[in-house]
Amino acid sequence: MYQARTKSPRVEPFAAHTPIAERLGLAYLDWPLALSAIGLIAFSVFTLGQATSHDVPGSPGYYVDRQLIYGVLGVIGMLVLARIDYSRFRELRVGIYTFMCVSIALVFVFGFAALGSRRSFDLPFFSFQPSELGKLLLVLALAGFVIDGARRGSPVQRTLRYLALGLAPAAMVFLQPDLGTSLVYVAATLAVMYFGGVPWTHFAVIGAGIAALIAVVLFVAPAVGTSPLKPYQEERLLSFLNPDEHSGGAGYQQNQSTIAIGSGQFDGRGDKATQTRLDFVPERHTDFIFAVIGERYGFVGAAFVLSLYALLFWRALKIVTLSKNSYGTLVAGGIALALLFQVFVNVGMNLGIMPITGIPLPLMSYGGSAVISTLLAVGVLQSINIQARLSQKGRFAW
Repeated sequence: MYQARTKSPRVEPFAAHTPIAERLGLAYLDWPLALSAIGLIAFSVFTLGQATSHDVPGSPGYYVDRQLIYGVLGVIGMLVLARIDYSRFRELRVGIYTFMCVSIALVFVFGFAALGSRRSFDLPFFSFQPSELGKLLLVLALAGFVIDGARRGSPVQRTLRYLALGLAPAAMVFLQPDLGTSLVYVAATLAVMYFGGVPWTHFAVIGAGIAALIAVVLFVAPAVGTSPLKPYQEERLLSFLNPDEHSGGAGYQQNQSTIAIGSGQFDGRGDKATQTRLDFVPERHTDFIFAVIGERYGFVGAAFVLSLYALLFWRALKIVTLSKNSYGTLVAGGIALALLFQVFVNVGMNLGIMPITGIPLPLMSYGGSAVISTLLAVGVLQSINIQARLSQKGRFAW
């Protein structure tokens, strides 16, 4: 007997007649996320141009030109990563984690020393800091380990395993020494663990342990004549607790930063921004660029920058909810909270409400490794968003 065939639903791949924007993936980008990131790097270039034109004799565009190149390379990298299915990184988690740890370790042997730290490789055109790229690599690898080890061992064993995987590279970065970046690694680890479903009671124990560790490092260890921190790191942290006693030493940067931001008032001082223009605020092109914004452009400029960050975080957290699988949720959540931590700490230390830890302001502070790595992280967020939208539309990924 003849039996009629039923047509199975057909999933249509990208066809040749698909509009060019769709074929390039532009139709599926999260444009608010992309524009907020591009807006931040553009405002960074503009601010550096206003504030550093006299910093390098004979080369007024030294910082501007390089930051612009870093931004362009980062945006290209973001678009490339957006076209890659992020789920492939889960399969490469062991290789990614190994590469991260090895590259950080090699800095101790082949890296060059600057300002008392050994953090970067001196390449022909710029210095590469593996610990900056490691922020993204740690999230990609750790999220994979969390997903694949979700049923192995007891909850306590899993929590300890995740902590060990995250704190091992954090310890290596701390020994460079780079306290700020190591804290970002800790924040990223805890973020991935949170989205991975680690019980809140475990976080309570971890929080108590961190508080006890801080007390030992800052008070108990110095009292017995030893400290795991470098003298300048210890002085920076203590100057935050007693700013008046360290106003001329480790607390100088923070005091000058708060003066600069306060003098900017509502609409800023423009070219009359003497605190940042006359070098009263050190490292104003990196860690203290927010002080430049506050003095030159006032509350209006600071609010504009913080609004761009708010838009970026909102879209990143939105992508957490849109992800087509648990791995994407963990990756997006880890990236979002790691970036949020960096912005919170950097702005806080510029305002004098957080200790100085050397954490740059993402996409605003000058630096090739940091800018490119952050834009690559945005590219991974775009990939998670694109894959989710393609899945909803019943289309194949690229």
